[in-house]
Amino acid sequence: MIEKTEWKPLPDFLTISESQIDGLGLFTLKDLDKGVDLGISHIYNSKFQDGYIRLSLGAFINHHEMPNCKAVVFKIDSKLGNLKHIRIITINKIKKGEELTIKYIINKLKNPNWERDFEVTQ
Repeated sequence: MIEKTEWKPLPDFLTISESQIDGLGLFTLKDLDKGVDLGISHIYNSKFQDGYIRLSLGAFINHHEMPNCKAVVFKIDSKLGNLKHIRIITINKIKKGEELTIKYIINKLKNPNWERDFEVTQ
């Protein structure tokens, strides 16, 4: 039997919708201030092929050369303890209905899969 948990794939104020950039994108359902922590997008784990586990937040945020968010690496989480991960933080005020974007680079791996290597702030 599955126990009820409080975990949700995205915060209540974010949604996934069609993007003018590419396919689906991540959009805000309310105005956001600069400096809002949107949550964890990736968790580093060497057991996985690309070295990380990508969560919903990281799966749907699109690239833009003039992004409104940034990816920041953290080594500790206040609730989870020692956990190297990437969080998405707004770098501008964002209006309700706007798509959230970050700037990232796509690198080819040794095998035919593709990895999205985020430009992160250390």
